[in-house]
Amino acid sequence: MTAIERLTGVYHADGGLAGELRYGLGKLLGRAHCSLCDLTHGVVREREEWRELVQRLGVPVKLVHLNERDDDIARVSDGSTPCVIAHADGGLRLLLGPAELDACGGDLAAFEHRLRQATELAGLSLG
Repeated sequence: MTAIERLTGVYHADGGLAGELRYGLGKLLGRAHCSLCDLTHGVVREREEWRELVQRLGVPVKLVHLNERDDDIARVSDGSTPCVIAHADGGLRLLLGPAELDACGGDLAAFEHRLRQATELAGLSLG
């Protein structure tokens, strides 16, 4: 099995003050949704349970917004956000897309299970 060097999670929203305000307003109005946000953040800040999960995974996890992606991440995630991408053996692999993240329903145990399952199916291993 090939070891994962790191993971990148891509939110389905822009970063920065304007992007965060647009997303927050859209969420309140029922027009915006990001299932990765539901996993990583509570109402205001990053969830403690998320930080604990990242520790258990044993690999660095970087979270980026749509407007913060580099060209390679944008190419892999185009049309498939939110998502989680593995960096392994010099390449990028989409592990979880929007449908899989939506199916977690904000539940971190379900997310961890799906992530570990997707990792194994891809022939990869976590820390």
